[in-house]
Amino acid sequence: MSSETRPLRIAVVSGEESGDILAAELIEAIARRSGRTVELVGVGGRHLQRLGLQSLFDPHEIALVGIGAVVAGLPRILRRIDFTAKSLARSELDVLLTVDVPDFSLRVAKRFHATQPTVPVVHYVCPSVWAWRPGRAKTMAGFVNHVLCHLPFEPAELKRLAGPPGTYVGHRLTHDAGLAEVRGKRETVAAREAGKTLLLLPGSRRSEVRRLLPDFEKVVDILAGRGGVPELLLPTVPHVAPLVEEATARWKHRPTVLLEPADKLAALARGDAALIASGTISLELAVAGIPHVSSYRLDAISRPFRFLIQSWSANLPNLISDRPIISEFFDEMIRPANLARQVEALWDKTPLRAWQLDGFAEVRRRLETETPAAEIGAGVVLDLLKR
Repeated sequence: MSSETRPLRIAVVSGEESGDILAAELIEAIARRSGRTVELVGVGGRHLQRLGLQSLFDPHEIALVGIGAVVAGLPRILRRIDFTAKSLARSELDVLLTVDVPDFSLRVAKRFHATQPTVPVVHYVCPSVWAWRPGRAKTMAGFVNHVLCHLPFEPAELKRLAGPPGTYVGHRLTHDAGLAEVRGKRETVAAREAGKTLLLLPGSRRSEVRRLLPDFEKVVDILAGRGGVPELLLPTVPHVAPLVEEATARWKHRPTVLLEPADKLAALARGDAALIASGTISLELAVAGIPHVSSYRLDAISRPFRFLIQSWSANLPNLISDRPIISEFFDEMIRPANLARQVEALWDKTPLRAWQLDGFAEVRRRLETETPAAEIGAGVVLDLLKR
């Protein structure tokens, strides 16, 4: 069998739901552009598993954010890194694709490269080297062949920091047909003066959900006391759904928990405003045109290290537009009475709401690419394989 007709063997290391979607779309684009079957090995979630991946273990074990989460799970993480790197090294691979979760995936890539130096390594989603730990860029250059970047300024930052070469591929959300449809519906439906709908999005990690849902409950109670109970919709993902159901079962005003993707899109079309955990969801809402307030609670171990963060914002739409579109509240700055008033200002016809909507249009303009991110990324991977 010639090299042009045999299946492409790709190793993937992906931990989070958002990364799993990115990886699956990239794999599908690689198969489509190459005209070859793709065989997968490695670690991934439900989207990659639909493409035939038999994950080495539950990927949610490595979906860790913050120093505290990493320290708490360090022995298990180290075992998983060693196990994953050795398992992949035993496979005959064409390329290793690591997706996000850099504290895990890049360590796997480094160990893998030490034993398989001729197999190219591509990392998808540039680590925030421009925000903190800039030395990681130069370290990556020793074992990563190319980085697929979401933000327009990241390739230049990698070059400035002596990191591996990077290519700006855009973001999958800007070509998401479902979000485009949601935005179209929102733009054609007149704003309602009553019967408000609030979206609650506490994150896709169990630790995030546990830390933020108590604050969200207080915000809802305050809103109810100030003007009536809004309709509460809480889209989530399967692996945290039981935790969400349990945590909200005792709420005085219980949200409707949604699991299906179609239900999530319907909720986005109806939402007047959203209260979210800081993360990729902010960019998703910006693309859909939904005003929101961002919040986050660090774990106790991570909190003393906040001084290491060099970026002026942790919010992607703010960074992309280069202006503070979205209000961000962290740790002791999370005051439910304040967040409730922020929500009220966003779901009515106010200058704050108009400011956000104008900013979202700028974000979409700056992120826009003629070709979807997965197609650009697939071209980079296939060119790398040819070389």
